[in-house]
Amino acid sequence: MRLAPFRAVRPVPELAERVAAVPYDVVNRAEAVMLAEGNPYSFLHVGRSDIDLPADVDPHDPRIYAKARDALDRFQAEGTLVREGTPSLYLYRQIMDGRAQTGVVGCVHIDDYEQDVIRKHEKTRQDKEDDRTRHVLTLHANAEPVFLTYRGRPEIEALSRPIVATVPLYDFTAADGVRHTVWRIAEPAPFLDVFRAVPHAYVADGHHRSASAWRAGRELRHAPAQRRGDGEYNWFLAVLFPAEQLRILPYNRVVRDLAGQGADQILARLAHVGHVSTTSDPVPAAPATFCCFLLNEWYRLELDERTIDRGDPIGSLDVSLLQDRVLGPILDVGDPRTDKRIDFVGGIRGTAELERRVRSGEMAIAFSLYPTTLEQLMAVSDAGQIMPPKSTWFEPKLRSGLFVHTL
Repeated sequence: MRLAPFRAVRPVPELAERVAAVPYDVVNRAEAVMLAEGNPYSFLHVGRSDIDLPADVDPHDPRIYAKARDALDRFQAEGTLVREGTPSLYLYRQIMDGRAQTGVVGCVHIDDYEQDVIRKHEKTRQDKEDDRTRHVLTLHANAEPVFLTYRGRPEIEALSRPIVATVPLYDFTAADGVRHTVWRIAEPAPFLDVFRAVPHAYVADGHHRSASAWRAGRELRHAPAQRRGDGEYNWFLAVLFPAEQLRILPYNRVVRDLAGQGADQILARLAHVGHVSTTSDPVPAAPATFCCFLLNEWYRLELDERTIDRGDPIGSLDVSLLQDRVLGPILDVGDPRTDKRIDFVGGIRGTAELERRVRSGEMAIAFSLYPTTLEQLMAVSDAGQIMPPKSTWFEPKLRSGLFVHTL
């Protein structure tokens, strides 16, 4: 695959921690307002510029995109963000709960996205694609990187090792306890050579960002002023992490009601699906095992492995098994993308959040799942298939604002 260095627009070191912000799509407007309060440097003023407009402004109002451009221009005019002197790559390390993951920051090609060198596993929503495409075109920049993964190569690890032993550009610990460290790669060429031998990258997080970057790039490529088609708009910003370093957390489920049944009836029907027992541990220890919170008690449901076709990359996922054998036939949950009776809880919130939502009466039943693995994600992508909705939750999230790629 192709990787290219770029002249990053990035924070001056003394402001990096204040600029760095959570991605636009992990917070709602109210949460973004709270996070950016008292911090004029927060990149949320670019990624979630609706925080600087009245709360009743439509999410797709032209003023929102113009406000984002104003904020990006202001950050550069005031010297909060500066442009790198030469095209560069970077190493970006995150440490969470003692686990480290180190990615290469650079630009990947929109044609590699279109030709499935960069593989996807998730359907995108048109309204979200339209929103981020407009954001890219108004800013004339990729404001936030896409989170990509690849099957690791020892050559990349060897190239990275001496760099992370040097003094970094940035090194700070965010409010959530995740440590973020960035190094500039002074000699990109060896990394570019090694990545040419990487057959595929996979979108781990950022399907809407990558789709919109591709759309914006194609639109600019064919614009009258860009007829040559060889400009910076052919590339979009990404961080590439080796799959072996990443961790997927479960994406748990809660259901609003029991579809007109009693709790005892639900437990009896679950016993026909697999082995049911009470448990003091609400976290499944193995695939094809689910923990269920009902009647203020945790139960374990274990499926018979012999009934699972492990050759089916979609049907063998735990999210599929739960939907096909429990949520659909027992609780009458339809399409999880549209059924309002189901909700999803990222694993970062823990099983205590599942208990809270059931005990409060908001939900009637909760399910804790075993997480999807990176190999399963890549197998689905390699098969050209689409994961069920809400299959993966990656932590830690990339911080926005540390790198901007202008088009």
